Amino acid sequence: MTDPLVWLPFEPELLGDPPAGLRYEVVDPTVSVPDSVGDVSFYVTPYRMDSSVTDVLEQMTSLRVIQTLSAGVDHVRARVPAGVTLCSGRGIHDASTAELTLALVLASLRGIPDFVRSQDRHEWTTGWRPSLADKHVLLVGHGAIGQAIERRLLPFEVTVSRVARTAREGVHALADLPTLLPDADVVILIVPLTEETRGLVDADFLARLKDGALLVNVARGAVVRTDDLVAALHTGRITAALDVVDTEPLPAESPLWDAPGLLVSPHVGGVTSAMHPRVHRLVRDQLRRFAAGEDLCNVMSGSY
Repeated sequence: MTDPLVWLPFEPELLGDPPAGLRYEVVDPTVSVPDSVGDVSFYVTPYRMDSSVTDVLEQMTSLRVIQTLSAGVDHVRARVPAGVTLCSGRGIHDASTAELTLALVLASLRGIPDFVRSQDRHEWTTGWRPSLADKHVLLVGHGAIGQAIERRLLPFEVTVSRVARTAREGVHALADLPTLLPDADVVILIVPLTEETRGLVDADFLARLKDGALLVNVARGAVVRTDDLVAALHTGRITAALDVVDTEPLPAESPLWDAPGLLVSPHVGGVTSAMHPRVHRLVRDQLRRFAAGEDLCNVMSGSY
């Protein structure tokens, strides 16, 4: 019997000790699709945030597992064939995304973008800025990345409230947001994109925020209604920092570019030196489980 074929977006040697009993090919099907496409059993997708990685799926007649390198799978889930197991990259981006979240919060509160602009103009501009210390932070989303963010927040002497899809000990339900928002100084979004969270941050959500509140989105762009956020920013009542936007790359004509009180980073939460070793560990473990016929981790749907 021929060993199952695995498509990887990187050299198998990077796994350190590629599991035996499997065949490996290095393929990016968004660039070219080899003739072996019909033999692929385990497909590790290239790191993309769009559905281009799924265009090849209908040709993968032997496919059993899709392993994404992203924590979110909203760009893949709808096109997964029946009977194919979809696994997320949960755990890969926890450290990197948590670091960026803290960077966005601190940069926004302490006025780092203003300092950079002043430096460009050779101006020495001082002034009072709010501190993160003593703030009430509302984490909307308390999965692996949300928990990683919280661990990094706590040393800054903040109070943290947590929200998830369903309530559990120490964590509020999404339905509780209307009563939680008015007390929050900083609101961090790190929820998956679902029908429940799409457009979650709308005019009503933003109106409930206190004056001076900071909104940080490191989830998915569509969680926030762009027009409502732009309108709220132009009142000067709140500020925001976005690593994700509804249309990426952000079009040059987008009103977000010139919205006051907004810091934008180009969806770089996971793109750091911390990503690759965590990718290799997760993929190696998943392939070991697959070769041994064991249950996989991070299963989102299907059963192999």
